[in-house]
Amino acid sequence: MTHFQRAALGLLLLIAAVALLTPWLAPDPHTQDLMASLQSPDARHWLGTDHLGRDQLARLGEGLRTSLGLALASALLAVAVGTALGLLAAARGGWVDRLLSVAADAVASIPGLLWVLLIAALAPGQKWALYSGLVLTAWVEFHRLVRSHARSALLGQPVQAARLLGFGPWYVMRWHVLRPIAGVLARLWAYAVATAVLAIAALGFVGVGLRPPQAELGLMMTEALPYYYEAPWLLAAPVVALVLVIGSLQALVGREAHGQTAGAAA
Repeated sequence: MTHFQRAALGLLLLIAAVALLTPWLAPDPHTQDLMASLQSPDARHWLGTDHLGRDQLARLGEGLRTSLGLALASALLAVAVGTALGLLAAARGGWVDRLLSVAADAVASIPGLLWVLLIAALAPGQKWALYSGLVLTAWVEFHRLVRSHARSALLGQPVQAARLLGFGPWYVMRWHVLRPIAGVLARLWAYAVATAVLAIAALGFVGVGLRPPQAELGLMMTEALPYYYEAPWLLAAPVVALVLVIGSLQALVGREAHGQTAGAAA
């Protein structure tokens, strides 16, 4: 890990700490005080208040918890599903491999954000719809990577030797298939988290994602736009937070990970 990636990891941990500590550092994010609307940052409200008098720091913390929580959970399930299906396709081959490849190609043929938009439109404002859409679009890359590596690894001499020594399929999959690409999977997972955070914010910005009073970064931007000239700090907080999260996650992925992922999936 380079110094730049360590700095990005430290920034992500700081953002996570802010998200987790805001329930104790700031008031209830849903408490309204119309007499204190659009206040500039001060000692009581560190990031000011919105048009309904709600504390902006508290809402930013809730928005980060919502976005990062959904992104992390969906990426984890996508890793599990994509890895399991990749191993199944490589081990079984034949019609199973062809069926899973067709399914992956069908999902990849439509832009991921459009898939999330279509599924989220079935249940507007529901977290499970966003979660399902994010998982559906993210599992394909993990499936292709694991399938490609597993097909070549299972034909290699180390796997043949392990089988002759009596080691079972779980041992072979763990130590000879998954362990060599664990680092690439981890970096690809970080990229999936960044993509999910951006998709959640984009859907919230266009009004298809989560609904008020739930705080979410994209939704906070939409709510702050009418008051940009009067209270620019309202828009600055979610925009800066989103840029820092996406930039830090992209820095963790790094150029090397893109090259390794492309080579493994070839």
